[in-house]
Amino acid sequence: MTVESTTKNSKPADLRDDNRTSRRLLIALRYPKGIIGLSLVGSFAFLATLAPLIIPESLSTAIDITARHSPPSFEHLLGTDKLGRDLFFRVLLGAKSSLLISVSAVVLMICLGLPVGLIAGYFRGWTDLLLMRIVDSMLSFPVLVFALAIAAILEPNLRNTVIAIGIAFSPYLARVVRAETLRVSALPFVEAARAVGSSHLRIIVTNILPNIMGPVIVQATISIAFAILTEAGLSFLGLGTQPPTPSWGLMIQSARSYLDVAPWTALVPGMAIAFSVLGLNMLGDVLRDALDPRLRIDR
Repeated sequence: MTVESTTKNSKPADLRDDNRTSRRLLIALRYPKGIIGLSLVGSFAFLATLAPLIIPESLSTAIDITARHSPPSFEHLLGTDKLGRDLFFRVLLGAKSSLLISVSAVVLMICLGLPVGLIAGYFRGWTDLLLMRIVDSMLSFPVLVFALAIAAILEPNLRNTVIAIGIAFSPYLARVVRAETLRVSALPFVEAARAVGSSHLRIIVTNILPNIMGPVIVQATISIAFAILTEAGLSFLGLGTQPPTPSWGLMIQSARSYLDVAPWTALVPGMAIAFSVLGLNMLGDVLRDALDPRLRIDR
């Protein structure tokens, strides 16, 4: 009777915890910050996915010197740049480059930072000390400077931009994962798993990893926003996306000499960066409120 009642009560408790998390997330998404963030991110992802399918790349690279620096009009909705290329099409196709690079860089960040944080937080001791000193040495450089140094060593292209940003961001995730692993590994159910003889790998994969995914998801969401900014910065400096691929950072770089003549050539891609980063930051805040165990408050 005791075993049966315990089993019956444990399952609903887990389900109630999952339901509370889902309810918190749904409630948070109904707040203005959640609605605005989700709308901006959804629009950004939709345009980045759909634009390359319906807009030929030739429309963004077609040169018309007679229409150079044309202001926004019915013919050119967002105006044209110094070569007469339509900014509307270039911004839409530039969203694809920004999304592809930022998401790929965050995936690489997770592949590098997650194992390091898990190993350091679980095994502790000399393993933790060695790994965290390496992480601290990487964190001693500003992320843009670190990414810039890596990109300068590698050949400037899309793949190497992803590598530079992913490596530069990985120590930040490693720190978050280590802290969460230290917290979770001290909980009774992990101690119980050790007591029954579960292997280290099994404990990490089945007991610790699922319980730290909330902060990891939050960190990944916010990192996508910073990856967009970093990619734009690298492209602006000539170490990121290379012409003729449309890129928001490249568009601002090519427009910097014409701000007094055609300010819209820098304003349009700048606003695209600002709104996409704003939406991702808002969404990250909402996810943090709903998923971070330190902020879990039933509403």
